[in-house]
Amino acid sequence: MSATNASNGSRIETYEDFVKVHDLLLAASGLPQSLYFKLFQKLTSETFDGGAHFEIEPCEEGRQRRLLLTSETMAKDSNVFLIDHAWTFRLPDSNKQLQEVPGLVQRMAALMCVDVEDDGGSEQAAESGGKMTAEEVLESEIRNAKETGDGFVRWMELEELGLDDSTFLSLNLSTKFPDLLALSLCGNKLENQEKLVEEVTKFKNLKALWLNNNPVLGKSDCGMEDAILQGCPKLEIYNSRFTHNFGEWALGFCADVYGKDNPASSHQGNLPLQSVTSLDLSNRGIHNLINKAFSPFEMPNLSYLNIRGNPIEENSVSDLFGLLKAFYCLQFLGVDIPGPLGDSAVEILESLPTLSSLNGVDASKILESENHIVDSMLQLRLPEWTAEEPLADRVLNAMWLYLMTYRLADEEKLDENPVWYVMDELGSALRHSDEPNFRVAPFLFMPEGKLASANVKRGDECTRDYLFGIGEDKQRSARLTAWFYTPQKYFIQEYEKHLKKLQSKRLPSLSVKSSATTVVHRSDGSALHVYTDIPQIEEFLTRPEFVFSMRYHPCNPNEPKDADIIWTSMQIDEEVKKAVGITDQQYINQFPFEACLVMKHHLADTIQKTQGSPGWLQPTYNLETHLSQLIGDYCLRKRDGLNNLWILKPWNMARTIDTTVTDNLSAIIRLMETGPKICQKYIEHPALFQGKKFDLRYIVLVRSINPLEIFLADVFWVRLANNLYSLEKHSLFEYETHFTVMNYGRRLNHMNTPEFVREFEKEHQVKWLDIHQRVKSMIRSVFESAASLHPEMHDPKSRAMYGVDVMLDASFQPKLLEVTYCPDCMRACKYDTKAICGGGETIRGPDFFNFVFGCLFLNETIHVCQL
Repeated sequence: MSATNASNGSRIETYEDFVKVHDLLLAASGLPQSLYFKLFQKLTSETFDGGAHFEIEPCEEGRQRRLLLTSETMAKDSNVFLIDHAWTFRLPDSNKQLQEVPGLVQRMAALMCVDVEDDGGSEQAAESGGKMTAEEVLESEIRNAKETGDGFVRWMELEELGLDDSTFLSLNLSTKFPDLLALSLCGNKLENQEKLVEEVTKFKNLKALWLNNNPVLGKSDCGMEDAILQGCPKLEIYNSRFTHNFGEWALGFCADVYGKDNPASSHQGNLPLQSVTSLDLSNRGIHNLINKAFSPFEMPNLSYLNIRGNPIEENSVSDLFGLLKAFYCLQFLGVDIPGPLGDSAVEILESLPTLSSLNGVDASKILESENHIVDSMLQLRLPEWTAEEPLADRVLNAMWLYLMTYRLADEEKLDENPVWYVMDELGSALRHSDEPNFRVAPFLFMPEGKLASANVKRGDECTRDYLFGIGEDKQRSARLTAWFYTPQKYFIQEYEKHLKKLQSKRLPSLSVKSSATTVVHRSDGSALHVYTDIPQIEEFLTRPEFVFSMRYHPCNPNEPKDADIIWTSMQIDEEVKKAVGITDQQYINQFPFEACLVMKHHLADTIQKTQGSPGWLQPTYNLETHLSQLIGDYCLRKRDGLNNLWILKPWNMARTIDTTVTDNLSAIIRLMETGPKICQKYIEHPALFQGKKFDLRYIVLVRSINPLEIFLADVFWVRLANNLYSLEKHSLFEYETHFTVMNYGRRLNHMNTPEFVREFEKEHQVKWLDIHQRVKSMIRSVFESAASLHPEMHDPKSRAMYGVDVMLDASFQPKLLEVTYCPDCMRACKYDTKAICGGGETIRGPDFFNFVFGCLFLNETIHVCQL
């Protein structure tokens, strides 16, 4: 690490120079001025002294680390620390670096706690030495019952002992222990339903039965459960979930009134639950909460209640509120939102005014902020892997829990490709809190500075806010899903509402009008004057009807003012018109409000608002506004075992810049940090050409929006990926496997369109004309959506050419990729080709812009077809 240079080019030596050069960075970091000098000292001396004040401790059973303060105290704004970068990379290079940089994958795997082998030998471990046998467990329980009780065994735990059906039956439990109230057989090898049901139904007083993690559950249907419940009429807990018989015993078990040491009531009187103040009923499968035992009479002192993860669908919202209101001491409630009490945290608090906390959040804060969805009890999202998975793959999956990002810039422009980095072991151990006691801020050319924001004392966990400065207006709760398991039910509901809305859309039919466009001509009959800043048009527009009476030069911005036709790659708005002197009598190669087509998020919005979700548009979400709906879609696909591969595209970037393919939900959410994006369901099974992915570039010419007059050029071309297509995880980082735009700095394999069509038809035994008809219909529908939703696009002085990129799926159905303004047509100009439709006549490449301008301005239809 080194300090930046002073403005005169010499190395920074003084504190004054440091502040002068870094004043904007210091202000942006939020560092108190009182710590500026301390930061200067540590940067110039390269002092990384965090180890003297903090220690890293394993947590979450070794699957994560946390940072603890070892100093006695640390006051607010009292110190600043430097954190190094352990790994810095651009996303396409991540896998390559892990494979090639010595020691990198091992360090990252250790930092992210994915270097421990997944022990699949638990079964063998259970059978190995160190564990009692089933017979020894029985003898021990009998001995304890005689020594500490009345001699009757009422609670039996035979867990992870490797019991198979024959061994289990040989124990003859029902004869030896007829008074059993609770029996746990978790983690054994029981497989035979009939023998199991026959044995356990001999326990007529059984209150709880656990068969979790036995093969028999994977084979059983509701029949086994029904038989057990019928044969054990007093059963209240079955496989950790409440039965419809649940009552005082099940509630007492959850409240720690009943357990191994006290399986039956030892309370005097008839109110064994009267001392209960805290009751956790989460994930108990409760369908009906209204129960004689669950009442303020039985539990008059209940202060904390958690009913999360239960459907409770048999009770109305009003009945549940009536029941909960009767618990006068209830102050702390945990419940799914949306859930059995409705969709709004505010409404729940208004109905239960005695609550001081809802889902761990202070009630006054909820009411003040008017949050409707609140949840502070979030389960950490920890990386998952298998023993066979290479370390590099584990790191690529886990890294999204640790990454941070920035972009580089110089005086000319902002770098198009973001940089991602992992902080060192100390920085990466800083976990999240909504009320953090430290802050992390990037500092140019230097490691992260970690800023104290609260007084902390020895032993406190040091935390930071992963989403500092991001509130609910920027989807904070949804974005926390990158690191935590947030309530799926809410997101699924949001998705289902979104889907229902899409399904209700139908494209209104456009009224058919006769053409209103006329041939463009000058009053004196002379050639039309064209202004352009596009070299291809200057070179290839050679028709005598058009003349370049002026040449583009950046020093003469007023040149377009006298042209009849302005064809430019730049966007022309009202301010530009006014500044340059463009009048309403000049023709321009763009339509007003065409962003509804050429910006990816607007294109999706245009189609969804008019047609919902047509088959040719992959499910698409604007992450800036519809992240919750995307998460819901993702969760449902994962639940149903469907493919969950997605592609993220910046709103308005070309050439697949900052475009990523991933099946990692954390990655999808974190990639929002590098700029606004859409997330679109990836076409995981595209039509392939000789094993390679491809897409098609079509050229659409628009004369008018009202009436809609659009033409498809006979010239289109194929863009081929360089590598064979693969869905193997490593390939997702290979540009030349999953992307087809190779014009810019990559090997380009050009293929003549007629040759491609012949070979494609032969390879797949299809007729290209059938595919072409579907493509034409789709393109027409796209522009109908724009014309219907945005009639303000129409301008009689607008003519435009758009590129429409199309991919075919494995069923040869077209899928819309994007619409581009002023597309690069060098291939069309460079290569002669033959029309695929019609008479198959030869189309000379150098004539491309001649027939484009002929169609748009002279109303010709040479080498185009009207859609």
